[in-house]
Amino acid sequence: MRGWGGWDDPQVLFELRQVGLDRGGKTVLDSLSADIPEGATAIVGPSGAGKSTLLRLLNRLADPDRGEISYRGEPLRSYEPLALRREVGLVPQLPALLDGTVESNLRYAAELAGERLELEETLGHAGLDPSFAERDVKKLSVGEQQRAMLARALAQRPRVLLLDEPTSALDHAARDTIEAALAELRRELEISTVLVSHDPDQARRLSDQIIEMTL
Repeated sequence: MRGWGGWDDPQVLFELRQVGLDRGGKTVLDSLSADIPEGATAIVGPSGAGKSTLLRLLNRLADPDRGEISYRGEPLRSYEPLALRREVGLVPQLPALLDGTVESNLRYAAELAGERLELEETLGHAGLDPSFAERDVKKLSVGEQQRAMLARALAQRPRVLLLDEPTSALDHAARDTIEAALAELRRELEISTVLVSHDPDQARRLSDQIIEMTL
């Protein structure tokens, strides 16, 4: 298995300085400052604290109203959004696969990023065996869909994965499979991860640093 990440000398991935965001007349994020280094970071906090919103900002699905976010020392706004998303992949909380097979979803993602798809390797990194390639995504369980979403993100060979509550809708067995896949990714590919979790124990299991957000 070959990797495409690595952090022998960890650097700061994201710098947030006094970041603020309003939606519908309400303040969602207010003066948030933090450094997110290479490696594994978990973001925890109560519902409504803005955890998922923060991931959207890091992926440029939205831009802050106030403050500044930098990625690898450059203002995030200087990155073209689609180019950024090929390097910083987002796995949302709810699966959002395209109609078709698991393989067609992965090929679409790889082609979008201009990458060659290593199908079996990519499935394996997400905890799926090769037989899943031809499975109809509509016939997958929620846990299988979540793993397919992870595989689709990996098909673009990102340097960073943003994971929004990737196990919140899963039973314990499916959760453990996803966590094992994420731990394997860290060992084999050394991709940096930013994980949003409502579970402090999971945050400790899957991260080197924890950022706690409050209401």
